[in-house]
Amino acid sequence: MVRPTQQRERDQMSVTEADEHENENESEAQTCPECDSGALVASNDSNEIICEECGLVIEEQNIDHGPEWRAFNHAERQNKSRVGAPTTQTMHDKGLTTQIDWKNKDAHGRSISSKKRNQLNRLRKWQERIRTKDAGERNLQFALSEIDRMASALGVPRSVREVASVIYRQALSEDLIRGRSIEGVATSCLYAGCRQEGIPRSLEEVTEVSRVGKKEIGRTYRYIAKELSLEMKPADPKEYVPRFCSDLEVSEEVKMKAIEIIDESAEQGLLSGKSPTGFAAAAIYAASLLCNEKKTQKEVAEVAQVTEVTIRNRYQEQIEAMGLN
Repeated sequence: MVRPTQQRERDQMSVTEADEHENENESEAQTCPECDSGALVASNDSNEIICEECGLVIEEQNIDHGPEWRAFNHAERQNKSRVGAPTTQTMHDKGLTTQIDWKNKDAHGRSISSKKRNQLNRLRKWQERIRTKDAGERNLQFALSEIDRMASALGVPRSVREVASVIYRQALSEDLIRGRSIEGVATSCLYAGCRQEGIPRSLEEVTEVSRVGKKEIGRTYRYIAKELSLEMKPADPKEYVPRFCSDLEVSEEVKMKAIEIIDESAEQGLLSGKSPTGFAAAAIYAASLLCNEKKTQKEVAEVAQVTEVTIRNRYQEQIEAMGLN
């Protein structure tokens, strides 16, 4: 009769012998059987192991453990990953929780009974309640939904939403929300995200899709940028030119001329302290006159959301800087 202790010792010895046997096989496979060279390389495209010295194909048709799709950047690689949906900063739980589908159907696509529908409705209601455990998470959930709504209305890319959500999370962790409206802080974070990503959106455009006023947004933005030490570069008027020209339906010649006017005016120091939207609007107005595609000051002012007086003042400065009459 074999005792349990002896049996465990035998099992351990057999496992050790098996490991040693596998190591011997691996060491044998690391050398070329033709020239005894250890310079073996694995080919990723044909899944083969080849000897660099003599060119012998030692193994072929190996299992490719890599993906069958290609990815050219990190975002694309995350989207194509098969380990579930990628995490995102635009949701308060970073997208880690699951949701009960709104369709009242079973796994085969058939309708369920009224009793099951009532049960699913109760489950959805309780799932929505337990997704947020405290006031901080409820605050974050509402703010991120506001950022997503305003970003969709502005037509900005997803990267801006990610940056704005990160800024809001930092502001919430630093307790900068206290005493301020959630909508105001969320709008300020979205405006800061546009500035950091180089997306040309003026404060007036952000105010249009927000539920708070321009003065509160500007005040909250300056406070958050100062407290979080956000590095904000001055807005470049040239970033607004393509969008304004597209809305005015002018030619490519006008757009290039407007950019040229902005460059020459900026070299003479006229851009300092000026509104980038007003400066871009005046350059487009001047370029339309020079290219015989006249647009009125009112038309340009409506697209750029500035006053006609601003366009006239900037226009006079720009034509004097370029030596034009």
